[in-house]
Amino acid sequence: MILFWRKGYHATSLKDLESALHMKPGSIYAAFDSKENLYLLAINRYFEASRDNFRSEMAKAATPLTGLAAQFQNYADLAKDDPARRACMLMKTVVDTTSTDPEIADASKRYLDQMCVEFAESFEAARASGELPSDADPKRLALRYQANISALRVEMLRGTPQDDISKLAADMAQETMGLGISS
Repeated sequence: MILFWRKGYHATSLKDLESALHMKPGSIYAAFDSKENLYLLAINRYFEASRDNFRSEMAKAATPLTGLAAQFQNYADLAKDDPARRACMLMKTVVDTTSTDPEIADASKRYLDQMCVEFAESFEAARASGELPSDADPKRLALRYQANISALRVEMLRGTPQDDISKLAADMAQETMGLGISS
């Protein structure tokens, strides 16, 4: 997964896979059927890990909005060598494969949609608990939230200085908290 995430589907060669998996080409095809299938398995693993991490962090939060806001700082606090500082593997896959490998691109889009549903459910929980106004649109808020996370991760990938990343994450968290009803 990390090899594909770092290099992308097209730039990852069979030799790269042989080295990373300590397997010969015939063994790779016997185990995974194709490079495409192996990639689909990798993005599925990436999605499941991302979703599980999000759910775990949300379960620790005092309220849905504080949990959502904390996600931004969690990214900003990642170590410089943490793979999660890279741009989202699903977004990179959509960019890399939309015109060349529609099945892979469609799988990535479905996973992005499923993450957006996770975010929308958190915004819905915030609305149901009275933390958000009753007319708040959880789906629209989730789309914006997903766009903000993507933007933050692109800035991290670009090598934006850590101080600026922290400030950007704080701004995004403040914006998320600002959606709430003031008590």
